[in-house]
Amino acid sequence: METTQYLEFNTKLETIRVSSLHALAYCPRLFYLEEVEELYTQDAAVFAGRRLHAELEKKEDEEWEELFLVSEELGLRGRVDALRTRDGETIPYEHKRGRCHRDEKKQPQAWESDKLQILAYACLLESALGLPIKEGRIRYHADNVLVHVPLDDAGRQAVRDAIQEARKLQQSTHRPPVADNERLCARCSLAPVCLPEEARLVHDREWQPIRLFPEDDTRQIIHVLEPGTAVGRTGEQIKIARRGQPEEKIPAQQIGQLVLHSFSQISTQALYFCAEHGIGVHFISGSGRYLGSFDIRQGSIQRRVRQYAALSNSETCLELARRLVICRGQGQRKFLMRGTRGKAVSETSQSAIKQMQILLKQVPSAKSIASLLGMEGKLAALYFGALPSLILPNVANELQFDGRNRRPPKDRFNTMLGFGYSLLLKDVMNAILTVGLEPALGLYHQPRTQAPPLALDLMEIFRVPLVDMPIIASINRGQWDVKEDFEARGNRVWLSEAGKRKFVDMYERRKQETWKHPVTEYSLTYRRLLELEVRLLEKEWSGEGGLFAQLIVR
Repeated sequence: METTQYLEFNTKLETIRVSSLHALAYCPRLFYLEEVEELYTQDAAVFAGRRLHAELEKKEDEEWEELFLVSEELGLRGRVDALRTRDGETIPYEHKRGRCHRDEKKQPQAWESDKLQILAYACLLESALGLPIKEGRIRYHADNVLVHVPLDDAGRQAVRDAIQEARKLQQSTHRPPVADNERLCARCSLAPVCLPEEARLVHDREWQPIRLFPEDDTRQIIHVLEPGTAVGRTGEQIKIARRGQPEEKIPAQQIGQLVLHSFSQISTQALYFCAEHGIGVHFISGSGRYLGSFDIRQGSIQRRVRQYAALSNSETCLELARRLVICRGQGQRKFLMRGTRGKAVSETSQSAIKQMQILLKQVPSAKSIASLLGMEGKLAALYFGALPSLILPNVANELQFDGRNRRPPKDRFNTMLGFGYSLLLKDVMNAILTVGLEPALGLYHQPRTQAPPLALDLMEIFRVPLVDMPIIASINRGQWDVKEDFEARGNRVWLSEAGKRKFVDMYERRKQETWKHPVTEYSLTYRRLLELEVRLLEKEWSGEGGLFAQLIVR
């Protein structure tokens, strides 16, 4: 029999969760990320913990009693796993999936964070219910060990000290440093958000980081390309109804993004559902222009406050902008060098590569954003002027490149560039919203039209590897049909539905390829690198900078 009681007292003051004290004892930085920045992840360990509690409730032969308690006196709240009476004594129980700690004599002990947690529950019971509590007990299920944790004056003081430390951190605007014990990071679900190994690398370039960032995001990115398609919700699934096709249903946990092209529709129920499950929703016009994203951020105010403070400083912006220009310019130059390797190089290409090198050496000494913009413009002109040399001479004239044009694109090559950059802008926006930064406040680009400046900034890192390189490669492989994949009217050209589908497939496959980070020296998919780069940018004003904008084509 399961019973859950809710006992609530005067709660005018904000109380602290007992589980957050567990995080505090484990790592103050973990506490800060969860409780102040409101960053949470639901990894396999979290779901396994939930399954354990559900299984325990079903297996209990005796009455299983959960209590949700709130005490203003302590400033604490929490849900006790189980409360039992033994020999007239009330005892709180906590259940853990893992193994217990062993002392020097190999005797079972509670881990310090688990010990503080059960002591906090015991203190909460004393304060909220007025019950005398002598001990708490922790069951470690991996080795089937029951550890007794006595509640004495020292234990009560430890809980009070932890609450005081928690309140101090809640009022702080500074994120605590990474834990000294590297092994704690390896077991932490927030390691991909915290990036502790990257932070250590900033302070010690000889550091050999443990690879903690998730390898890949296996969730689907659903592109709805067909006009008139309706996207809705049914139960815990997204349903997609395309004209003349069977209805498609996809479970929420399998979807990372929904990208709605042209005149497709999405219901408010589906939008709400996507917000609940952290599914990015993005809109792209029928002509291939990025329109916007559904902003579902929660709890990111602290990160944005730090961003506002940092990017209000012109010197900070200038330094980061220099890195962006170098990153993109070096990527463009190395792509030209790679594409012409082993070939007869035209004078135009040779001259462009040399002039780009001269310009890039001048970037670190740029005194203003305006001067940087001028240098970037020259670098772009040299790059696009030499880009035709990378296209094979046997390629159809309709697919040759004769200079950059847009709004609207006047040829097939520029149509593909524009559509590719729209998809990239969408993905950068998704990463920015995932991390919780403000896309409207950039460091290099100025606000204009509807394109978010920060997204335009971060795009510079990925334009060459994710758009330019795949387009050139696909053209040289003869993958495009100049009639079937494009539509042309007058001096305007755009991708047909078939062409969009082909391009989306090419782009998404490219994102699944890996790229070895030149500084951290671990490999991630481009899809993961997008998010990583945003997190590295956020570290630039959090005391752990130095790794942003180092991704350069090799």
